[in-house]
Amino acid sequence: MRATHGRLAAGAVLLGTLPLALLGCGIGEDDDSTKPGRAPAEEAAAKSRERVQAYLDAMTAKDVAAGRSQLCAVLQESFDAAATGPNGDFADHFKVPQAEITDVRSGPRGQEVSATVSVTVGSRTATRPLLFTVTRDGADWCIAAEAPGGNTPAPAVTP
Repeated sequence: MRATHGRLAAGAVLLGTLPLALLGCGIGEDDDSTKPGRAPAEEAAAKSRERVQAYLDAMTAKDVAAGRSQLCAVLQESFDAAATGPNGDFADHFKVPQAEITDVRSGPRGQEVSATVSVTVGSRTATRPLLFTVTRDGADWCIAAEAPGGNTPAPAVTP
């Protein structure tokens, strides 16, 4: 009988201290990431959209420094070499009358931001899809890649 009382007492102590131990580990406390503000996925999409829009605006304005500042550090050296070259995004002979973000979604290497860019050279205008990959670099977001193509816009959700 004494062994049974010992097990019951140990069980009661365990059950009484378990909630305190879990609170010490942070389980059951309010998580700051769920407080008012953006959820991580919403923040990622918004920050990615902001970065790409700033890059597109810089391209339209031919502001090379502003475009460069949207890129991750690893891309900046190649950007400096190619941005104003004959086929660069900021080449003098290109005019960008329209640039528009068409889709933002999570991808395997970060946020994928699809855009269409209209480019005019002389009297000819061509519209091309571009796919930007945006990632988090420390506390900030930056464009990690730019490639031809893009994702088809997701269908609108109707309530």
